[in-house]
Amino acid sequence: MSTETTAKTHWWLPTRRFSVAELVADGIVHGVGIVASIAVGAVILALVAAKTAPAEAPFLLVYVGSLVGLLSISMAYNLWPASPIKSVLARLDQAAIFLFIAGTYTPFLAILGGSTTAIVMMVLVWGASLVGIALKLIVPERFGRLAILLYLGIGWSGVLVFQQLASTLPPMALWLLVAGGILYSLGIIFHLWERLRFQNVVWHGFVVDGAMLHLAAILDAMFISRL
Repeated sequence: MSTETTAKTHWWLPTRRFSVAELVADGIVHGVGIVASIAVGAVILALVAAKTAPAEAPFLLVYVGSLVGLLSISMAYNLWPASPIKSVLARLDQAAIFLFIAGTYTPFLAILGGSTTAIVMMVLVWGASLVGIALKLIVPERFGRLAILLYLGIGWSGVLVFQQLASTLPPMALWLLVAGGILYSLGIIFHLWERLRFQNVVWHGFVVDGAMLHLAAILDAMFISRL
């Protein structure tokens, strides 16, 4: 497949054709991310459910489920050839990002307990994410770059409760949480740098690495620090 920039005739097609090497590398990154998410997520779920945080385990399940769902849909969309099915996968792919952001917040806000701040933040994050999901499913061709700002806005809305997170989470978990958010944000540079070869692979690598850091933060906060 040619790597030259092509005219973008549909909103759901990339601005250029990816080479076979790029598609293979992207598939590997997604595959590793899916396997790691299921394996690591299952181990952490088993540990916290059986020993240290059984009440918070369902919230962790939301995160792991949204992560596996995001990577699976993203892999299907990015590897599927141009066709009407790819347009449907594109809707689901973009909507899944909002679901994943809300899913990421869920276990960390659950750690804060049933405080008013945590409940309000949970409602705001899920409310904004559901609006984003609806927009991407109904009018995905609109709000393209604006959606990126919305992703970032919801993603970094945690600064509103940073003080409470800092006083509740173990120091290591807090910094792993922040580091994961920074990786996601830096990855967007490569997501937008469409002329760069393997930019999609690098972008998805940042996503997988950020997700692993957040799983490590949850492991520390829900299990290691409670032993």
